[in-house]
Amino acid sequence: MRVRTTMEAQAKIEGRFLGGRAPYGYRLMDAGPHPNPSKAADGKRLHRLEPDPLTAPYVARIFEEFVQGQGLYLIAEGLTKEGIPCPSAYDRARNRHRSGVAWSKSAVRAILPNPRYTGRQVWNKQHKQEELLDVNDVTQGHVTKLKWNSEEQWVWSEAVVHEPLIDTETYEKAQALLSANGRPAKQRKPRRTPRPYVLRHLLHCGVCERRMEGTWNNGRAHYRCKFPVEYVLANKIEHPRTVYVREDRILAELDPWLGRIFDPAALEETVRALIDAQNNEMDRSPIDYEQQTIDRVLLAA
Repeated sequence: MRVRTTMEAQAKIEGRFLGGRAPYGYRLMDAGPHPNPSKAADGKRLHRLEPDPLTAPYVARIFEEFVQGQGLYLIAEGLTKEGIPCPSAYDRARNRHRSGVAWSKSAVRAILPNPRYTGRQVWNKQHKQEELLDVNDVTQGHVTKLKWNSEEQWVWSEAVVHEPLIDTETYEKAQALLSANGRPAKQRKPRRTPRPYVLRHLLHCGVCERRMEGTWNNGRAHYRCKFPVEYVLANKIEHPRTVYVREDRILAELDPWLGRIFDPAALEETVRALIDAQNNEMDRSPIDYEQQTIDRVLLAA
């Protein structure tokens, strides 16, 4: 409680940057040695936000176009057509889990509710929460997830502490439009499905190589790839709007193949293939090799 109270005061009164990555449009700059003598002795320093000359104009453009009445998709489409890198493409080192192909509506929507673009420091937007893997068996442990706090819990700095990219009036207009459209920034609950998907998280589209998602249609398990139009514009590839494949047709080809490679008579050959793959690509595990092999078989099927 003492630590959180101190951090709240530092954010509110001092406007101190308390860690994390810089939002799109800003970059982190050195702000001098840490005021805590022990931390300063360890070489720790303070940081502040400074407009990124390459991306800051695009943030101002997004707010201006949105306030003028353009929708999220039109804004994303315009940025993609002009070849402007999206946040995940601009900082690939921290966004390897994202495709970085093009601007999406979600990327634009994530920028609009961010109050830091007004020049004020904001803290306590998220908190860490531990969730049990199985509520009926606590011995399985837990996983820590970031959860969004309500806007009433956010702590704003009393003064402008870094150069704003937009004025407060523009920010408030954007929030009013988001609320009027029924799409305010809010916490998204994870979706849970009672449907069994044998190949969940394992299938990738053979055209765009994006991971396919499970869906239940006509009483059967399917996997689909929904390719946004803005990605098509950026990649200039021919991709149907939605691709579906039935799970039972995949398993009909996959099960006999798995039976062959894990047959005791083929054990030596399978182990040799795993070792060769590990020697040829030291950064890939045997599991990755098997995943790649399975993908090739599914595409051929």
